[in-house]
Amino acid sequence: MHTITLKSDDTFYETLNDMVKTLKITKSELIRRSVNYYREALKQEQLKEQMKRASLKVRDHSLSMVQEFDETLNDGLV
Repeated sequence: MHTITLKSDDTFYETLNDMVKTLKITKSELIRRSVNYYREALKQEQLKEQMKRASLKVRDHSLSMVQEFDETLNDGLV
């Protein structure tokens, strides 16, 4: 394992201490869990963005197809 030194203000330090007492875990464990949680949250956010872009792409394609279909309704064929 590696050692990481962290400087913090009093509020952060108190919050950290309160959390470790409540959760009954070490500061190191709390920080490890927090970093992992944040990493997963970032992954989820990236996935949401990818899905949004894909959805918009499909939407644009669908609108194009609807317009093409609408044009065939007015082509004079009965």
